[in-house]
Formats: sequence, structure tokens, C-alpha cells
Amino acid sequence: MKIRRILATAVAAAVTTPVVFLSATPAFADTKPGTTAEARNKKPTLDELRLAVTKAQAVYDAAVVADSDAQRAMDEFDKPGNPLSVARIAAKKASDEAAAAKVTADGELKKAQDAQAALPAEATQEQKDAAKKAVDDAQKSADEAKATAETKAAAYAAADKTYDDASVELSRKIGKTQKAKADALKALDAAKKELADAQEEPGEDDCDFDKNFVATLTGPTKVTAGTSAVFNLRMTNKNKAGGLTFDEVGGWANAFSLDDGQDKYLHVDWSTANSPKWQPVDEEEGFSSLSAVKPGGSFDFKLKVTVDAKAKAAEAVVAGGGGYQNEDGACGFSDEGAYAEFTVVKPAKPTKPAPGKDTDKGGSTTGGNGNTTQQGGSSNTSVTSGSTGGTLAKTGSGSATLPIGLAGGVAVVLGAGAMVLVRRRKAGADA
Repeated sequence: MKIRRILATAVAAAVTTPVVFLSATPAFADTKPGTTAEARNKKPTLDELRLAVTKAQAVYDAAVVADSDAQRAMDEFDKPGNPLSVARIAAKKASDEAAAAKVTADGELKKAQDAQAALPAEATQEQKDAAKKAVDDAQKSADEAKATAETKAAAYAAADKTYDDASVELSRKIGKTQKAKADALKALDAAKKELADAQEEPGEDDCDFDKNFVATLTGPTKVTAGTSAVFNLRMTNKNKAGGLTFDEVGGWANAFSLDDGQDKYLHVDWSTANSPKWQPVDEEEGFSSLSAVKPGGSFDFKLKVTVDAKAKAAEAVVAGGGGYQNEDGACGFSDEGAYAEFTVVKPAKPTKPAPGKDTDKGGSTTGGNGNTTQQGGSSNTSVTSGSTGGTLAKTGSGSATLPIGLAGGVAVVLGAGAMVLVRRRKAGADA
């Protein structure tokens, strides 16, 4: 459960950080001081509008989860076994019993006083002393019963107030989460409407999510701090034979730590079989390869995740996605991002070698594509085009025409993050 919560928190942060933009307009209105009127009035692109919808959806999903958590907390609070309720009921019972004891003591005092007053004039001194003692004893019992009743009543009042305060606080929290959910839904609807309106305008880019373009991500489950590990991001053409061929494919990827402040220790490089030199993922353009992928075929990008030696042991996730661009202008994105979870582990303490034994002091080595070994549990499988129809171009990487830059790429990756968030929180609720 802890890991699920940490994961949900980390991905939610990654997805909802740009919420400030959403609060201004459904798209990305820039109203910073000094921004030119031309920049402020610049029409958002379809990629920017899609990204706005993805972010707004993630904010709304998080708001739904938060409201559900608040409602669940209130349901738990209302159960008879709630400690505050148990304490309140016990205090009420003790107060009622003390109040009843006071009534009884007051009645005994009244009886003793009436008996003393009814003594005849000829009563003996012994009778008078006995009557007085009875009154004194009854008075003492009545005073003690009164003090006890007041103490128990005060204790009940305090327990009742604590219970009521907790109930009010939960009610206020529900009110806040419901408002946040309503506001998030309003922002999501506005973002969707702006995107829909833009898509209806003539001359706009028609790129959209394509269910036949599928991105999958696989790799090791552990990476040792101070080493690198290789993950495989596969772009697959799910079209049937005779269907659409993807002329050029590309993507975007990033690695996130699930421990606050650890993202800076994760770095992602990419390569392919036809461009084996490792290159950092470009935050603006992502990565691409001039490689056609026929129906039923696939193309692989290799992602090298390097973990700095300073990184702490923690859970992490590498997320990616992609799209295609054809010469005739057809283009699309994977309708779901891909992600792979892994654990950052600290290196084992060195052991003293046995006498006469050679030791490998080379540490981990990272060569080109397909020649990488690490301590942390990495893949050494070479990346090739899928055996079912992918082909490689002679040129290396990078066509600036491929519309898989930051806006589209981040949308896909954040979509994957939102998917992780929702599935993890759902799993946590069902556990």
C-alpha cells in the first residue's frame, strides 16, 4: 500500500504541476509581465490544446480520488467503532449514571432532613443527635454525588465537542474536495470544448490518437545507483495486412523517481539499431527515426536510464510514448502511454576476493546499442526492427517534420502518468 501511495503522489505531482496554466484559461494563456501582445494573443496549436485536455483530465481524476477519500473517511467516522464515538458514548453513560446517583443522594438528604424536622418536642438528646448525624451523612453523600456528576458532565461535554469538531472538519474537507472536483470538471469541459472547436476549424492539423499505433515499454526491475540500465520502447503497427504503413516513427520518454527530490539523479538517453550512438532525449523534439513500419511490424527505440551514484534507494518509473508521420500528411499518436517500474538499489558492499582469484574491476560498462551490461539488472538484448514488417532507413535519426515534439510527446507521457495514477489508486481502494 505504501508504494501505491508513493507512486500515486509522485505521478500526480508530475501530471498536475502545470495546473497553474489551467486556472488561467483552458489553453496556455501567457500573461506574465513584459509578454508582448502578439505572444499573449497567439493561437494555441492542436498539440497544446491536447496537452491542456490531458492535464485537465489528470487534475479532475485526482480531484475525484481526493473526494472519494474524503467521503470514505466520513463513512469510517460514522461507524460505531470509531474511537471518538466510543469515547463519547462511554462519557455520556458515565455522566448519566453520575446524574442519577446525585438525584438519589439528594433524595436521601431530603428524607434525613424531614425525619429531623419531625422529631417530637419530647425527643431525647440521643434521638436528636442521631437525626443530626443522619442529616450530616446524607449531606456529605449529596455533596460528593454533586461533584462527581459535575466532573462526569464536563468530561462528556469535552468528548462530545471533540467528536463534533472532528465531524465538522471532515464535512468541511468534503465540501472542499467537492468544490475542487466541480472546478476541475469545469476546466476539463472547457479544455475539451476549446480542442473540439479548434479541430473543427479548416486547415488545422488532423493528428490524433490512433488505436493502431501502440507503444510498449519493457526493461529491468532493478537499477543500481551509479550504473545504467537499458529499456526497450517498441512502436507497433497494429493495422492489418494491406492497411496503413507508418512512414516515420518517433517518441518521447522520461524517468521519474517516486522519492521527492530524486528526479535530478535520473537521466535518459536513446538509440536505435540504425543510430546506435546514445543521445539525450531532446525536451523539445523527443526522438525519431526515418524508418517505415508496415502493418503488423514494429520498431524499437532503446532507452538508457542512468542513475547517479548519489541517488537514494527508491521506486521509480520510466514513461514513454510516440507517434508517426506519413509523407501524405497522415499522422497519429499512441492512445495510451507506456511505462515500466523499477527499483533504484544501492550497490552491494564489496567482498574480499578469495586468495588466487581474479576479480573484475571494470565495473559496469556501457557500449553502443545492444552492448550494455550493468550491475543493476539491465537488458543486453539488441534493439532491432520488429520481425513482422519494420524496415530501417539508411539515414540516422531525426526528421524535424515529425510532429512528436514536446507538446505531443509530453501529452502521451503525462497520459501514461495519469493512467498509472488512476490504476494504482483503484488498486489501493480495492485492496
